[in-house]
Amino acid sequence: MNERIKEILSWYKSDNPGTLRNLYRILMQGKLGGTGKMVILPVDQGFEHGPARSFAPNLPGYDPAYHVKLAIDANLNAHAAPLGSMEIIAKEYAGQIPLILKANSHDVLDKCSDPAPAMTASVEDAVRLGCSAIGFTIYPGSIYFKQMYEEVSSMALEAKMEGLVVVIWSYPRGSSLSKEGETAIDVVAYAAQIAAQLGAHFIKVKPPSEHIELDEARKVYEKYNIPIASLADRIKHVVQSAFDGKRIVIFSGGPAKGREEVLEEIKQINAGGAFGSIIGRNSFQRPREDALKFLDEVINIYKG
Repeated sequence: MNERIKEILSWYKSDNPGTLRNLYRILMQGKLGGTGKMVILPVDQGFEHGPARSFAPNLPGYDPAYHVKLAIDANLNAHAAPLGSMEIIAKEYAGQIPLILKANSHDVLDKCSDPAPAMTASVEDAVRLGCSAIGFTIYPGSIYFKQMYEEVSSMALEAKMEGLVVVIWSYPRGSSLSKEGETAIDVVAYAAQIAAQLGAHFIKVKPPSEHIELDEARKVYEKYNIPIASLADRIKHVVQSAFDGKRIVIFSGGPAKGREEVLEEIKQINAGGAFGSIIGRNSFQRPREDALKFLDEVINIYKG
């Protein structure tokens, strides 16, 4: 174990040996193993956005096995998926790459402006399927925040008792926020702090914009001249907001974009001190060979 991995594990002294083992396994997996950086392939979009929107651009993606094979062949750190997909792949692939069970889900058939994901899997499922981690989405800004925070807090405790890593997708959304506010720098930094306080080992957030949503926050950003002009500055601030960098913060790839646009964004994310990326549609919607090449380019950015 090198000094960087020892340092990261030292931030989680309250965790049991089983959780530390799974943290170590994810941190040491794939081409970025041992660097303290990671790239994860999440494929929950079939549930979250619908099958055609997610998989029609690359037809093999309708099969969950396609995605885990892609993650393995690209030498990524882990693969995340909901319960149904995990039940297809776990028996054959659980030993080949760390798996993250996405335990709650939301769909776009519900037009409510205040989302509240349903619990669609359990800690018991994650253990049964040989997963290294369990993941949850929360929507800070939704009027249902109390329900989400209490559910995730309770299940995170159960997960840690079973030796699992806890991953929180912290995505601000709801009637109290503007659309622009969902990725505002003050809101994304706040979302990272909330996930850290809920007990996450890994925190997934979206790359923040320069917009400031909350008037009281704007006064502080201006008073203390907090740098937010560049994406790298904003990434640094979000990582700082998760216990001064003592929680692993990774950034989503978002909607499918052009290759150069994604790679430039990842260069800025890396320059800001992020721990890595969790890239779904921008990888699996590409033809397999193109996806493998693209993911290799992403990995090389984080290798520095």
